[in-house]
Amino acid sequence: MDSQPIARNHAATAVLAVVVANVALAFGPLFVRYADVGPVAAGFWRLALATPVLLVVAFAAGGRPISATKGLWGVLAIAGVAFAADLASWHIGIVRTTLANSTLFGNSATLIFPIYGFLAARMWPSRMQAVALLLAAVGGGLLLGRSASLSSTHLVGDLFCLLAGILYAVYFIFMARARERLAPVPALALSSLATIPPLLILSLTLGEQVMPGNWWPLLALAVVSQLIGQGCMIYALGHLSPLVVGIALLIQPAVAAALGWVIFDEQLAAADAFGAILVAVALVLVRQSGTKQPQQLAPAAQEPKSA
Repeated sequence: MDSQPIARNHAATAVLAVVVANVALAFGPLFVRYADVGPVAAGFWRLALATPVLLVVAFAAGGRPISATKGLWGVLAIAGVAFAADLASWHIGIVRTTLANSTLFGNSATLIFPIYGFLAARMWPSRMQAVALLLAAVGGGLLLGRSASLSSTHLVGDLFCLLAGILYAVYFIFMARARERLAPVPALALSSLATIPPLLILSLTLGEQVMPGNWWPLLALAVVSQLIGQGCMIYALGHLSPLVVGIALLIQPAVAAALGWVIFDEQLAAADAFGAILVAVALVLVRQSGTKQPQQLAPAAQEPKSA
């Protein structure tokens, strides 16, 4: 009898978490550009500085996080390597294209992750979900259509950011599986261990500057992007459908547009504001239709085997 209010409370908290996550993650490109190390090295320090904190919290909270990962080491390792490749590709792209383009292509998981969710559940989106996806697509297009520019100058950076978006969706898929059995902090802490070595090796291979002279952008990147942003995102993955998480990723372009306005004096047009409103409406619609009991959308043949 009490399970439904509890489930609703978890879903409401998860929606708040995914909003906070995307606001925090939108600051990532800014810190990468301010850092005085190479872009891949910035990703390395993001994880190297944040992971010890995550491990301490995971073990302090009890629950034996290591023993709880039996059978999940492969999933966590793949998630960690995918995230390392995502960060490396995105950070390289950030310094080779515009801020708007990096946000647009880096969040291509907006479409990929929901599509995975529908395929995994073997279902079509409901009418309300289809409307939410359409509004999100139009809103995202309006939000970035004015500022994003495709040119040969930015092509390499755009492709790196697009690859990052695909890898981010892969990371989501495996972390969602890990979250079925693990709490958010242990899941994030243990997957991060597999992320650090590839980033360091790649950074050294590329000949990047690894040791910083200015630590504050890297500390900000670790705290804001990894501890707060990714921490809230991994929590939300355990409670929200891929559709909700995917649409919520469009919050990042909205925040990026606001940052460009405040920091770089990039003027916002009416289309930007209207696009942000459409994304917000899409989140409300999909929250009402898809977060209560998403498992009921599966075909009847997929009913639970035991009550």
